[in-house]
Amino acid sequence: MTTLPIDPERFLADLHMLRSFGASGTGKGVCRPAFSKADLDSRDWLAGRMEEAGLRSHFDPVGSLFGLVHGPSLLIGSHSDSQVEGGWLDGALGVIAGLEVARAAQEAGGPPVSCVSFQDEEGRFGVTTGSAIWGGNISLAEADALQGPDGTSLAEARKALGARAGAFLDPDRFTGFLEMHIEQGPVLDTEGGSLGVVEAIVGMRNLTMTLKGAQNHAGTTPMRLRKDAFQGLAAFTTALNDRFRNVVTPATVWTIGHVEVHPNAHAIVPGEVRFTLQWRDGSTDRLDRMEEIARDTVQEICAERGLGLEFAPKLELAPVTMDARLRGALEQGAEAAAPGAWRAMPSGALHDATNLSKLMPVAMLFVPSIGGISHDFAEDTTEADLVTGLRALAGAVSALG
Repeated sequence: MTTLPIDPERFLADLHMLRSFGASGTGKGVCRPAFSKADLDSRDWLAGRMEEAGLRSHFDPVGSLFGLVHGPSLLIGSHSDSQVEGGWLDGALGVIAGLEVARAAQEAGGPPVSCVSFQDEEGRFGVTTGSAIWGGNISLAEADALQGPDGTSLAEARKALGARAGAFLDPDRFTGFLEMHIEQGPVLDTEGGSLGVVEAIVGMRNLTMTLKGAQNHAGTTPMRLRKDAFQGLAAFTTALNDRFRNVVTPATVWTIGHVEVHPNAHAIVPGEVRFTLQWRDGSTDRLDRMEEIARDTVQEICAERGLGLEFAPKLELAPVTMDARLRGALEQGAEAAAPGAWRAMPSGALHDATNLSKLMPVAMLFVPSIGGISHDFAEDTTEADLVTGLRALAGAVSALG
């Protein structure tokens, strides 16, 4: 199979250059949250690299950056924002791989390939925010009201785009979407394999709840008279784990990952707790059942303890099966790049491809994560595996024509 004339050294140099924006100083880690100075600086640099490659750079209203060819094209990419303590490859790998394949296609005279770096995939303001808005999962007006941990709204953060921001692109100009990503899990690294071709991406629900009790003196308020919001959260967590037991599978996961206690002082009974519950599974029916259990359980706990309860709007992504044609091309590319050393596998992590599946056919390719580590400064993949992934991606594009 003839593949595009990719340049692995150029690809790796660009990947390391992107890492320099927001470099943590700890290993290869980065701190490049959406709309931070490091994030916007990196997007300006990426836009320049796209223009140098003969692509037209375009920012949409939420800061997602596209490198466009004229006319219909395949779209390849991921995201370049990071967690507050993030790894250098999460998202960034797919962006630079997309840039390199699009650049090689330009140099070869085709096929037509565009590339993209979506904004706020890591969820400073939501869940895969930039692609979720473009995919119609949430309106721009609804998303603008979302707030980050510091209380800043997306609408306020978007002002930093200034004159960069253009219109939303018509998704019909793209024939499909390919996303290469680190696995962010241990399967390829521990069980062997250079590449993973994704079969499906699990679905996710994210629910933010606020328990409202009565703030009071921690030394003088008898236990029997307290309305302790944090104790309500503790009771909810215990009850939820028990009630999920007969509903979930070994592959189902749920997490209380963000907790805000008010006033968060050692001598005050907590009067309010705001927290997130996120759960993931490949079955929509199971996701629905888990939501029903979570809502019923928290309402019961609050009623028993005299606590108030508020729900924020729910964020959700449905399970997504990969497109057969695009997946087949990735399998063909994987076999050519790593004969017998690839496997089909699910994705337990969410990706921008989930949202794009509403707009066009999508498929994904994984490379190993050393130790299965991600969302951490220690995240890493060998450069040999990165290049193998790039070769497989280029091979898939060649197979698609």
